[in-house]
Amino acid sequence: MSSSVGTPWKQLLLCSIQANSRLNHSSYLQLATVSANDRPSNRTVVFRGFMDDTDKILIHSDIRTRKIDDLKHSPFAEICWYFSDTWEQFRISGRVEVIDGTNTDPSKLEQRASSWFASSLKSRLQYTSPAPGIPLSSQQPLLDDRAGPAPAFCLLVFDPHEVDYLNLKSSKRVMFSSGSNIWTSEEVSP
Repeated sequence: MSSSVGTPWKQLLLCSIQANSRLNHSSYLQLATVSANDRPSNRTVVFRGFMDDTDKILIHSDIRTRKIDDLKHSPFAEICWYFSDTWEQFRISGRVEVIDGTNTDPSKLEQRASSWFASSLKSRLQYTSPAPGIPLSSQQPLLDDRAGPAPAFCLLVFDPHEVDYLNLKSSKRVMFSSGSNIWTSEEVSP
């Protein structure tokens, strides 16, 4: 077992994203949560980058979606990311923090606003529509391009604790674990 400070899996992930960047789906990943009735729930979300200089993964969401209820029930989740050009899979387990407009931490609200303005106008418009699952009206939502985040917009900050990396081309599998801000890795049988 090897030990190192920092996030050795993050470099692998960034290389995979770069190697698969010509594919539109390389920025999409699956996020699995556990619902209040203890059933799994899975959906596709968009990778929005890493928080500052950390290994925390950023995801945008609508506060009115079922995934937010799931995360209130249990903040633990798992990401599954598959890169079809390089035949690599990342399964990342961790804890998710939901940052919405009611958060009292000014730095977290600033990160939320920064994420909001980094999004496309089309992406921001979806947070001004009726709640997910509600019938659409013929009225188009309006958005002041300079206004801050819509009340429905929230930022999910996924804090990884374990990463299971599998390269199907080379039959290499590495398990990464975090403890006391130190990541360890161990190559295991695929």
